[in-house]
Amino acid sequence: MASRRFSRRMIFAAPLAAAAGSLVGSSTKGAEGDFYAFLDTVRREAAARGIRLSTVDSALRSAEYLPHVIELDRHQPEQVLTFAQYLQKTVSPQRIENARRQLFDNRLLLDSVRRRYDVEPRLIVALWGLESDFGAVTGNYLVVSSLATLGFDGRRGPYFRGELISALRIIDQGNVAAPDMTGSWAGAMGQCQFMPSTFLGYAVDFDGDGRRNIWTNRADVLASIANFIGHLGWRNDETWGRAVLLPAGFDARFSGLGVRRHTGEWSRLGIRNADSSPLPAREVEASLVMPGGPEGPALLVYSNFRTIMKWNNSVYFAAAVGYLADSMSGQERIEHG
Repeated sequence: MASRRFSRRMIFAAPLAAAAGSLVGSSTKGAEGDFYAFLDTVRREAAARGIRLSTVDSALRSAEYLPHVIELDRHQPEQVLTFAQYLQKTVSPQRIENARRQLFDNRLLLDSVRRRYDVEPRLIVALWGLESDFGAVTGNYLVVSSLATLGFDGRRGPYFRGELISALRIIDQGNVAAPDMTGSWAGAMGQCQFMPSTFLGYAVDFDGDGRRNIWTNRADVLASIANFIGHLGWRNDETWGRAVLLPAGFDARFSGLGVRRHTGEWSRLGIRNADSSPLPAREVEASLVMPGGPEGPALLVYSNFRTIMKWNNSVYFAAAVGYLADSMSGQERIEHG
Protein backbone atom coordinates (compact mmCIF):
# COMPACT_ATOMS: atom_id res chain seq x y z
CA MET A 1 0.00 0.00 0.00
CA ALA A 2 1.22 3.49 -0.75
CA SER A 3 2.37 5.51 2.22
CA ARG A 4 1.29 9.01 3.21
CA ARG A 5 4.46 10.35 1.63
CA PHE A 6 3.74 8.80 -1.73
CA SER A 7 4.32 11.43 -4.38
CA ARG A 8 1.57 12.45 -6.78
CA ARG A 9 4.26 12.96 -9.39
CA MET A 10 5.24 9.30 -9.01
CA ILE A 11 1.65 8.20 -9.51
CA PHE A 12 1.34 9.88 -12.87
CA ALA A 13 4.82 8.86 -13.96
CA ALA A 14 4.05 5.13 -13.84
CA PRO A 15 1.05 2.90 -13.00
CA LEU A 16 0.80 1.39 -9.54
CA ALA A 17 0.57 -2.37 -9.68
CA ALA A 18 -2.40 -3.77 -7.75
CA ALA A 19 -2.78 -0.66 -5.61
CA ALA A 20 -6.51 -0.55 -6.07
CA GLY A 21 -7.06 -3.97 -4.58
CA SER A 22 -5.95 -2.84 -1.17
CA LEU A 23 -8.36 0.11 -0.97
CA VAL A 24 -11.52 -1.67 0.09
CA GLY A 25 -11.67 -2.39 3.77
CA SER A 26 -8.32 -0.80 4.51
CA SER A 27 -7.97 0.54 8.03
CA THR A 28 -6.13 3.55 6.60
CA LYS A 29 -8.56 4.29 3.78
CA GLY A 30 -8.46 8.01 4.46
CA ALA A 31 -4.67 8.18 4.11
CA GLU A 32 -3.36 10.51 1.44
CA GLY A 33 -1.43 7.69 -0.20
CA ASP A 34 -4.60 5.62 -0.58
CA PHE A 35 -6.37 8.57 -2.16
CA TYR A 36 -3.62 9.04 -4.72
CA ALA A 37 -3.65 5.31 -5.44
CA PHE A 38 -7.39 5.65 -6.06
CA LEU A 39 -6.66 8.47 -8.49
CA ASP A 40 -4.38 6.17 -10.41
CA THR A 41 -7.21 3.68 -10.91
CA VAL A 42 -9.33 6.57 -12.17
CA ARG A 43 -6.48 7.59 -14.47
CA ARG A 44 -6.41 4.14 -16.05
CA GLU A 45 -10.20 3.95 -16.38
CA ALA A 46 -10.37 7.38 -18.01
CA ALA A 47 -7.64 6.44 -20.47
CA ALA A 48 -9.46 3.20 -21.30
CA ARG A 49 -12.54 5.30 -22.09
CA GLY A 50 -10.64 7.38 -24.61
CA ILE A 51 -9.85 10.45 -22.53
CA ARG A 52 -6.39 11.78 -23.34
CA LEU A 53 -3.78 10.96 -20.71
CA SER A 54 -2.40 14.49 -20.90
CA THR A 55 -5.83 15.78 -19.83
CA VAL A 56 -6.23 13.21 -17.09
CA ASP A 57 -2.75 13.72 -15.67
CA SER A 58 -3.07 17.50 -15.66
CA ALA A 59 -6.49 17.43 -13.96
CA LEU A 60 -5.76 14.74 -11.38
CA ARG A 61 -2.27 15.94 -10.48
CA SER A 62 -3.81 18.92 -8.71
CA ALA A 63 -6.72 16.97 -7.16
CA GLU A 64 -6.85 17.07 -3.38
CA TYR A 65 -8.64 15.02 -0.77
CA LEU A 66 -11.18 17.31 0.93
CA PRO A 67 -12.21 16.02 4.37
CA HIS A 68 -14.78 18.80 4.68
CA VAL A 69 -16.65 17.39 1.67
CA ILE A 70 -16.94 14.02 3.40
CA GLU A 71 -18.22 15.74 6.53
CA LEU A 72 -20.88 17.50 4.48
CA ASP A 73 -21.86 14.28 2.74
CA ARG A 74 -22.19 12.28 5.95
CA HIS A 75 -23.58 14.91 8.25
CA GLN A 76 -25.77 17.13 6.14
CA PRO A 77 -27.62 19.51 8.47
CA GLU A 78 -31.32 18.83 8.78
CA GLN A 79 -33.12 22.07 8.13
CA VAL A 80 -36.85 21.52 8.10
CA LEU A 81 -38.64 24.45 6.51
CA THR A 82 -42.34 24.89 6.18
CA PHE A 83 -43.60 25.57 2.69
CA ALA A 84 -44.21 29.20 3.63
CA GLN A 85 -40.66 29.57 4.94
CA TYR A 86 -39.26 27.93 1.83
CA LEU A 87 -41.13 30.34 -0.42
CA GLN A 88 -40.03 33.33 1.62
CA LYS A 89 -36.46 32.21 1.07
CA THR A 90 -36.61 31.20 -2.59
CA VAL A 91 -39.29 33.47 -4.05
CA SER A 92 -38.54 36.61 -2.09
CA PRO A 93 -39.57 40.07 -3.34
CA GLN A 94 -35.93 40.75 -4.19
CA ARG A 95 -35.65 37.60 -6.29
CA ILE A 96 -38.88 38.43 -8.07
CA GLU A 97 -37.52 41.87 -8.88
CA ASN A 98 -34.25 40.37 -10.09
CA ALA A 99 -36.08 37.80 -12.18
CA ARG A 100 -38.12 40.46 -13.94
CA ARG A 101 -34.95 42.43 -14.61
CA GLN A 102 -33.18 39.39 -16.01
CA LEU A 103 -36.16 38.58 -18.21
CA PHE A 104 -36.11 42.13 -19.60
CA ASP A 105 -32.34 42.44 -19.95
CA ASN A 106 -32.00 39.09 -21.74
CA ARG A 107 -35.14 39.28 -23.86
CA LEU A 108 -33.46 39.00 -27.27
CA LEU A 109 -31.33 36.06 -26.16
CA LEU A 110 -34.25 34.33 -24.48
CA ASP A 111 -36.44 34.76 -27.55
CA SER A 112 -33.71 33.16 -29.64
CA VAL A 113 -33.46 30.28 -27.18
CA ARG A 114 -37.22 29.88 -27.21
CA ARG A 115 -37.30 29.62 -30.98
CA ARG A 116 -34.79 26.79 -30.91
CA TYR A 117 -35.99 24.83 -27.88
CA ASP A 118 -39.64 25.88 -27.52
CA VAL A 119 -39.36 26.64 -23.82
CA GLU A 120 -41.00 29.67 -22.22
CA PRO A 121 -38.43 32.36 -21.26
CA ARG A 122 -40.07 32.89 -17.85
CA LEU A 123 -39.47 29.24 -16.99
CA ILE A 124 -35.82 29.43 -18.07
CA VAL A 125 -35.24 32.48 -15.90
CA ALA A 126 -37.06 30.90 -12.96
CA LEU A 127 -34.90 27.78 -13.07
CA TRP A 128 -31.80 29.95 -13.41
CA GLY A 129 -32.88 31.96 -10.38
CA LEU A 130 -33.64 28.97 -8.20
CA GLU A 131 -30.46 27.10 -9.11
CA SER A 132 -27.84 29.84 -8.81
CA ASP A 133 -29.58 33.14 -8.07
CA PHE A 134 -29.01 34.12 -11.71
CA GLY A 135 -25.37 33.08 -11.61
CA ALA A 136 -24.50 34.82 -8.34
CA VAL A 137 -24.17 31.63 -6.25
CA THR A 138 -22.54 28.74 -8.10
CA GLY A 139 -20.20 27.20 -5.52
CA ASN A 140 -16.46 27.60 -5.23
CA TYR A 141 -15.35 24.00 -4.81
CA LEU A 142 -13.00 22.53 -7.41
CA VAL A 143 -15.24 19.91 -8.94
CA VAL A 144 -12.47 17.43 -9.73
CA SER A 145 -11.30 17.42 -6.11
CA SER A 146 -14.86 17.19 -4.73
CA LEU A 147 -15.83 14.31 -7.00
CA ALA A 148 -12.53 12.51 -6.43
CA THR A 149 -13.04 12.80 -2.67
CA LEU A 150 -16.61 11.51 -2.84
CA GLY A 151 -15.68 8.77 -5.30
CA PHE A 152 -12.92 7.58 -2.97
CA ASP A 153 -14.51 7.88 0.44
CA GLY A 154 -18.17 8.79 -0.01
CA ARG A 155 -21.44 6.99 0.62
CA ARG A 156 -22.05 6.61 -3.12
CA GLY A 157 -18.55 5.98 -4.37
CA PRO A 158 -19.41 4.36 -7.73
CA TYR A 159 -21.81 7.17 -8.63
CA PHE A 160 -19.32 9.92 -7.89
CA ARG A 161 -16.50 8.04 -9.57
CA GLY A 162 -18.63 7.97 -12.72
CA GLU A 163 -19.26 11.69 -12.38
CA LEU A 164 -15.51 12.24 -12.03
CA ILE A 165 -14.89 10.39 -15.30
CA SER A 166 -17.56 12.58 -16.91
CA ALA A 167 -15.86 15.70 -15.52
CA LEU A 168 -12.55 14.61 -17.05
CA ARG A 169 -14.27 14.13 -20.40
CA ILE A 170 -15.73 17.65 -20.21
CA ILE A 171 -12.23 19.01 -19.65
CA ASP A 172 -10.84 16.84 -22.44
CA GLN A 173 -13.42 18.24 -24.85
CA GLY A 174 -12.02 21.71 -24.21
CA ASN A 175 -15.13 23.11 -22.53
CA VAL A 176 -13.37 24.31 -19.38
CA ALA A 177 -9.99 24.04 -17.68
CA ALA A 178 -9.81 22.02 -14.48
CA PRO A 179 -9.04 25.07 -12.26
CA ASP A 180 -12.12 26.82 -13.67
CA MET A 181 -14.45 23.85 -13.21
CA THR A 182 -16.11 24.98 -10.02
CA GLY A 183 -19.36 24.07 -8.35
CA SER A 184 -21.02 22.81 -5.19
CA TRP A 185 -19.36 20.44 -2.73
CA ALA A 186 -21.27 17.57 -4.38
CA GLY A 187 -20.14 18.44 -7.91
CA ALA A 188 -23.09 20.40 -9.32
CA MET A 189 -21.51 22.88 -11.71
CA GLY A 190 -21.94 26.40 -12.96
CA GLN A 191 -25.00 28.59 -13.26
CA CYS A 192 -27.21 25.61 -14.19
CA GLN A 193 -25.88 23.43 -11.36
CA PHE A 194 -25.53 20.49 -13.74
CA MET A 195 -23.77 17.34 -12.62
CA PRO A 196 -21.08 16.36 -15.15
CA SER A 197 -23.17 13.56 -16.67
CA THR A 198 -26.05 15.99 -17.17
CA PHE A 199 -23.65 18.45 -18.75
CA LEU A 200 -22.46 15.85 -21.25
CA GLY A 201 -26.03 15.02 -22.20
CA TYR A 202 -27.67 18.44 -22.31
CA ALA A 203 -25.29 21.41 -22.10
CA VAL A 204 -25.09 23.28 -25.41
CA ASP A 205 -22.75 25.66 -27.19
CA PHE A 206 -25.41 28.19 -28.13
CA ASP A 207 -23.12 30.97 -29.32
CA GLY A 208 -20.99 28.65 -31.45
CA ASP A 209 -17.62 29.48 -29.90
CA GLY A 210 -16.64 25.81 -29.67
CA ARG A 211 -17.17 25.43 -25.93
CA ARG A 212 -20.13 24.55 -23.76
CA ASN A 213 -19.62 27.07 -20.99
CA ILE A 214 -22.19 27.04 -18.19
CA TRP A 215 -19.90 29.01 -15.87
CA THR A 216 -19.53 32.41 -17.54
CA ASN A 217 -21.32 32.30 -20.92
CA ARG A 218 -24.91 33.44 -20.45
CA ALA A 219 -26.04 32.24 -23.87
CA ASP A 220 -24.82 28.73 -23.14
CA VAL A 221 -26.32 28.84 -19.64
CA LEU A 222 -29.83 29.78 -20.71
CA ALA A 223 -29.84 27.51 -23.74
CA SER A 224 -28.59 24.58 -21.67
CA ILE A 225 -31.40 25.09 -19.16
CA ALA A 226 -33.93 25.15 -21.99
CA ASN A 227 -32.46 22.10 -23.68
CA PHE A 228 -32.50 20.05 -20.48
CA ILE A 229 -36.01 20.95 -19.32
CA GLY A 230 -37.25 20.45 -22.88
CA HIS A 231 -35.81 16.94 -22.97
CA LEU A 232 -37.40 16.24 -19.61
CA GLY A 233 -40.79 16.86 -21.21
CA TRP A 234 -41.73 20.54 -20.80
CA ARG A 235 -44.74 21.53 -22.93
CA ASN A 236 -45.05 25.18 -23.83
CA ASP A 237 -48.78 24.93 -24.53
CA GLU A 238 -49.53 24.16 -20.89
CA THR A 239 -48.78 25.90 -17.61
CA TRP A 240 -47.31 24.25 -14.52
CA GLY A 241 -50.38 24.63 -12.33
CA ARG A 242 -52.52 27.12 -10.47
CA ALA A 243 -53.65 28.02 -6.98
CA VAL A 244 -57.20 26.89 -6.29
CA LEU A 245 -59.93 27.15 -3.68
CA LEU A 246 -61.30 24.00 -2.10
CA PRO A 247 -64.93 23.55 -1.08
CA ALA A 248 -65.77 23.22 2.59
CA GLY A 249 -65.23 19.72 3.87
CA PHE A 250 -63.05 18.68 0.92
CA ASP A 251 -61.79 15.12 1.34
CA ALA A 252 -57.97 15.27 1.59
CA ARG A 253 -57.78 11.73 0.22
CA PHE A 254 -58.25 13.27 -3.22
CA SER A 255 -54.95 15.15 -2.88
CA GLY A 256 -51.44 14.01 -3.80
CA LEU A 257 -49.51 13.40 -6.98
CA GLY A 258 -50.77 9.83 -7.04
CA VAL A 259 -54.32 11.06 -7.76
CA ARG A 260 -54.92 12.25 -11.33
CA ARG A 261 -58.22 13.60 -12.63
CA HIS A 262 -59.21 15.80 -15.52
CA THR A 263 -60.01 19.40 -14.73
CA GLY A 264 -63.70 18.81 -15.41
CA GLU A 265 -63.81 16.25 -12.63
CA TRP A 266 -62.03 18.62 -10.26
CA SER A 267 -64.61 21.27 -11.12
CA ARG A 268 -67.43 18.88 -10.31
CA LEU A 269 -65.80 18.29 -6.93
CA GLY A 270 -66.23 22.01 -6.24
CA ILE A 271 -62.68 23.25 -6.91
CA ARG A 272 -62.37 26.79 -8.28
CA ASN A 273 -59.62 29.19 -9.24
CA ALA A 274 -58.10 31.26 -6.45
CA ASP A 275 -60.33 34.20 -7.49
CA SER A 276 -63.44 31.94 -7.23
CA SER A 277 -63.86 31.76 -11.01
CA PRO A 278 -64.41 28.38 -12.72
CA LEU A 279 -61.43 26.32 -13.79
CA PRO A 280 -60.50 26.59 -17.48
CA ALA A 281 -62.79 24.66 -19.77
CA ARG A 282 -59.90 22.84 -21.43
CA GLU A 283 -59.70 19.27 -20.17
CA VAL A 284 -56.24 18.65 -18.73
CA GLU A 285 -55.13 15.88 -16.41
CA ALA A 286 -54.16 17.35 -13.05
CA SER A 287 -53.32 16.48 -9.47
CA LEU A 288 -54.09 18.43 -6.32
CA VAL A 289 -51.16 19.08 -3.98
CA MET A 290 -51.10 20.88 -0.66
CA PRO A 291 -47.39 21.33 0.14
CA GLY A 292 -48.13 23.53 3.14
CA GLY A 293 -50.64 21.14 4.65
CA PRO A 294 -54.37 21.76 5.17
CA GLU A 295 -53.78 25.38 6.20
CA GLY A 296 -51.53 26.21 3.23
CA PRO A 297 -52.30 26.88 -0.42
CA ALA A 298 -53.88 24.21 -2.59
CA LEU A 299 -52.35 23.79 -6.03
CA LEU A 300 -53.81 22.05 -9.04
CA VAL A 301 -50.73 20.92 -10.98
CA TYR A 302 -50.30 19.59 -14.49
CA SER A 303 -47.76 17.47 -16.35
CA ASN A 304 -45.28 20.38 -16.51
CA PHE A 305 -45.12 20.33 -12.71
CA ARG A 306 -43.98 16.72 -12.88
CA THR A 307 -41.45 17.73 -15.51
CA ILE A 308 -39.93 20.30 -13.14
CA MET A 309 -39.77 17.55 -10.51
CA LYS A 310 -37.66 15.48 -12.91
CA TRP A 311 -35.14 18.33 -12.67
CA ASN A 312 -35.37 18.37 -8.86
CA ASN A 313 -37.59 15.80 -7.18
CA SER A 314 -39.17 18.23 -4.74
CA VAL A 315 -42.74 19.55 -4.62
CA TYR A 316 -41.41 22.66 -2.88
CA PHE A 317 -38.87 23.31 -5.63
CA ALA A 318 -41.34 22.73 -8.46
CA ALA A 319 -43.89 25.05 -6.87
CA ALA A 320 -41.26 27.74 -6.28
CA VAL A 321 -40.19 27.57 -9.94
CA GLY A 322 -43.82 27.96 -10.96
CA TYR A 323 -44.41 30.86 -8.59
CA LEU A 324 -41.28 32.67 -9.75
CA ALA A 325 -42.18 32.14 -13.40
CA ASP A 326 -45.70 33.47 -12.79
CA SER A 327 -44.30 36.52 -11.00
CA MET A 328 -42.73 37.63 -14.28
CA SER A 329 -46.00 37.59 -16.18
CA GLY A 330 -47.66 40.42 -14.29
CA GLN A 331 -49.78 37.97 -12.30
CA GLU A 332 -50.24 38.60 -8.62
CA ARG A 333 -48.00 36.54 -6.44
CA ILE A 334 -49.75 33.59 -4.82
CA GLU A 335 -49.95 34.11 -1.08
CA HIS A 336 -47.75 31.84 1.02
CA GLY A 337 -50.65 30.77 3.18
